[in-house]
Amino acid sequence: MGSVSGVTTGVLVLVAAVWGALTGTLLPRAAYRFAVPSGEPWRDRCPGGHHPVRGWLGGARCGECAKAGERGGAKGRSGERVGDQGGSGERAGGQGRVPVMSYRPHAPSALLLATVGALVCAALAAATGTRPELAVWLLLAPVGVLLAAVDLRVQRLPDPLTLPLAAAALALLGLAALLPEHAGHWRTALYGALALGAGYYALYRLNPGGMGFGDVKLAVGMGAVLGWYGWPTVLLGTFAGFLLGALYGGALVLARRANRKTAVPFGPFLLAGALAGLLIGAYAA
Repeated sequence: MGSVSGVTTGVLVLVAAVWGALTGTLLPRAAYRFAVPSGEPWRDRCPGGHHPVRGWLGGARCGECAKAGERGGAKGRSGERVGDQGGSGERAGGQGRVPVMSYRPHAPSALLLATVGALVCAALAAATGTRPELAVWLLLAPVGVLLAAVDLRVQRLPDPLTLPLAAAALALLGLAALLPEHAGHWRTALYGALALGAGYYALYRLNPGGMGFGDVKLAVGMGAVLGWYGWPTVLLGTFAGFLLGALYGGALVLARRANRKTAVPFGPFLLAGALAGLLIGAYAA
């Protein structure tokens, strides 16, 4: 019986890892489009500004820019290869010189996001097992990876991600609560969302320079997923987030790459702390 359970868990972890990897490969384009400073519209053109970026899911590679770069690197009549310089290149040969735009990646590589997604989803599957709430964690995980990627680049947590994340967490957990063998409580998830959102809002009002309002909105969703496993999990995940953020900030100060007034993105640490609390809560449930 124990061996069958072990095989089932192993298969579940493998499937979850594949899911995380596949969804991670779809995130670079969204990361590029969302990674803009506060107050600016979402990007709708490639870095060179010459080609429209269509859709939100997929790779970050601009095919038209890549083709132009390949043409610019082709051998001219003289047999010499002319590369790109300073963001643009020129192709020798023929009559005159033809300007060619170089290719620059839009966002974090698909490999990086796929790796992070696979590790996060595999860990969630290993801790949660076959309980129905695992489906909720696997659906929410890619959004968390995307939010961390965007916040690390521009210190912004977009409303189109944080607000639907909180609503989806509560709605999906409500459905999970109707299924047998679940190990959480939807009402505590709701209270956790309200409590963590209110706590972060108080911190935002006390120190707006150190806490963004996007963190407050993200805290609502994280409070919901942590509250599913009870108040000890909420406290543990919250403490872990602040601890990780403090350790990162302290490391930057010691490395002389920042000072005490330097703003750092807190969203990734809020997410990492929630993940740590969720893993422990799921394993202990």
